[in-house]
This record gives sequence, structure tokens and C-alpha cells, in this order.
Amino acid sequence: MREYLLVLLVAAGVTYVGASLARRLAFRWNAVALVRDRDVHTTPIPYFGGIAMLAGTTAALILATNLPWLGRFELVQRDAWAVFWAALLICTVGVADDLFELGAIAKLAGQTLAAGIVVLNGVKFYWIPLPDRIIALDNVASIAVAVFVILVCVNAINLMDGLDGLAAGVVGIGAGAFFVYAYLLSYEQDLVRATTSSLLTVAVVGVCLGFLPHNIHRARMFMGDSGSMLLGFLLATSMISLTGQLDPSRVNPSGGVLISSYLPLLLPIAVMALPFLDLVTAYIRRTAAGRLWYQADKQHLHHRMLELGHSHRMAVALLWLWSAVIAFGVVLIGVADAWWSALVLPVGLTVAALLTFRPRRRTLHD
Repeated sequence: MREYLLVLLVAAGVTYVGASLARRLAFRWNAVALVRDRDVHTTPIPYFGGIAMLAGTTAALILATNLPWLGRFELVQRDAWAVFWAALLICTVGVADDLFELGAIAKLAGQTLAAGIVVLNGVKFYWIPLPDRIIALDNVASIAVAVFVILVCVNAINLMDGLDGLAAGVVGIGAGAFFVYAYLLSYEQDLVRATTSSLLTVAVVGVCLGFLPHNIHRARMFMGDSGSMLLGFLLATSMISLTGQLDPSRVNPSGGVLISSYLPLLLPIAVMALPFLDLVTAYIRRTAAGRLWYQADKQHLHHRMLELGHSHRMAVALLWLWSAVIAFGVVLIGVADAWWSALVLPVGLTVAALLTFRPRRRTLHD
């Protein structure tokens, strides 16, 4: 755990310092978010937060692969560097979009290529746990499912990035919940605690913590597509890699509460609940209106929170709350052998709903 904590701190520190440098670079290269009709910000804001995030991720992976404990596991090193090269590609595509506004097809091609890099290097689904059995996937199915999940996560986080601090906070919360699950699963079952999933999720938490001081309302810089696609990609690969490093025979209902067979299926859904909901509703909404799925509008979840009367800060805080309740609530049900653990999720959702649909008045300070 000490090495994971060190990785988190290094990722946060490098991202925080790198964000200041990336901000200057964005101004020099005119990578600035101008004010559009669907935007919430009222003044031009520099992009390139993704460059700082990539720097933090790189520093975290270099450190981890050279530490005495994490560095001795060949599988973790192989997966980590496969993810790094793909992350470098997808961040580069995002930087190009921040500069030149690439078309949807060009971005999708870059995302697919990045997904192909990791799956061809073994970061893919090998099995799917069900309540009564484990389904082993053949090579074609494992690649197809992994690529699909990566594309969904990348684009879901991209759509979620609409308010200051929203995407970084939601991803950081989701990554934290998945790290808790992956680490405790390994601990409880006496498995190897050094997994690519744990390494990537703790690095993502650090990256988000390092970037948030620059991005919280009122933001001094945006992560841009380079950051949102990078975060979605890292979160997706961290979840996918877990199935390749755990013995599926150990994931069964008889093994105890912690390894309930439902959790490996439910937790990724819980972690991505809000971004996935936003993505699905956007697709349905735009298709029903006769528009293409990638044509932007101003009806995302965060826009609706503002329409309810919430301030910018309150809207972000409430969406963070929803994410935390769902992700950590599902983890708690799986890891806590106590009657009260089943109450945390419904109680938390009730509190979040009450706060969401009873907005307070905006003040001049919001």
C-alpha cells in the first residue's frame, strides 16, 4: 500500500506542476476554448490539461515499474507500458482536436487505434463472471468486447466534461472506488496485490487530484479532449485489465461476501453510471431529433442541473455525490459483511435525490 500511495502522490504532484506549464503552452499555441452557445464559461479558457495528466501518468508508471515491489511483477510492467503507449496516442489525438477541431470520424479512428494497441498486448477481457458460471471468451470476442468498452468509456467521459471540475472529480471518485475493490479483492483472497488495475486506478486518482486545483470553478484551464479521452481510456483499461490478472475460479459466491460473482459485473457499471447515462441519453435524444449522435447540444446532465436552479459549484458537487454514492455504495455491499451495508446505497441515493430536486437559490458568489 505504501508504494501505491507514493505513486498517487507523484502523479498528483507532476500533474499539478505540469498543468501550469501546459497552460502557458496552450496560450502560446492558441489552444483556447472560445465561448460558444452551448458552453457555460463566459471567457476564453486554455486547454492542454491532458498534457499535464499524461505527464503525471508517465511519472507514475516510471516510478511504479522501478519500485522494489511493484517493479518486480513482469505482467504489471508489460500491461502498464502497453497502456502508456496507447495513452500517448489517444492524448495526441486529443491535443490535435484541441488545436484543430478534428471531425468525429478522425477522433473515433484514433480511439480505436489506441484500443487496438492495448488489446493486442494482452489488456483485454478473458472471462465474464456470471452468478452461476464463468464464461471464457475466445480471442475475437475478448478483443471486440474490450475495444467496445474502451470506446464507450472514452466518449462518455468526453461528454461528461462540461462543467469546471466535473469530469476530473467523477473519474477520480470512480477510480478510487475501483482501486478499493481491486486491492481488497486481492487482500481477502490472498492473491497478488500488485495488479495493473490497482496501479492504473491509483495513478488516475493522483492525476485527478493534481489537476482539480486548476480546473475547479472558476477554472483556470480545461482538460480538453486530450484530458477527457485520456481519463476515459485509463479508467477503461484499468477495469479491463483486472480480469486478466485474477483467477476466475476464485470469483464465486461460495468464496465469501467480498468476491460475490455479481460485483465484477456491477462495479464497472457503477463506476461509469453517470457518464454512461449521459452518453446513452444523448444518443437517444439526438437520434430522435434527427441529428447525428456526435452533434453537440446543451441538454447533458450538467446542463439540466443548472436548469434546476443549482449554482455551478453545487451542480458539480451534487454530481460528485451521485458518483460517490453509486460507486462506493456498490463496493460496500460487496466488501462489508454487515446488514447495514445494504442500506448505504438506497439511503445515499435518497439523500442525493432530495438535494438535487430541492435546489437552493443562487448567490452572487456562485
